[in-house]
Amino acid sequence: MPYWFNVDTGQVETDETRSQDANVLGPYATEDAARNALQSAKERTEAWDAEDREWDERGAGGSDPA
Repeated sequence: MPYWFNVDTGQVETDETRSQDANVLGPYATEDAARNALQSAKERTEAWDAEDREWDERGAGGSDPA
């Protein structure tokens, strides 16, 4: 059964209790994963930001063919 995290209420929901798509993150395989959705999203965002900074520091590494 998929689980969802409602960002408005801070509650974990199932398909039977799920709110509108704009209000939920998921699906997640477990209730625990859904409960930790915001922390997981924060960690992924921080990792992507670090990758972007590394990319910017190295430069694009090529020239524009145009």
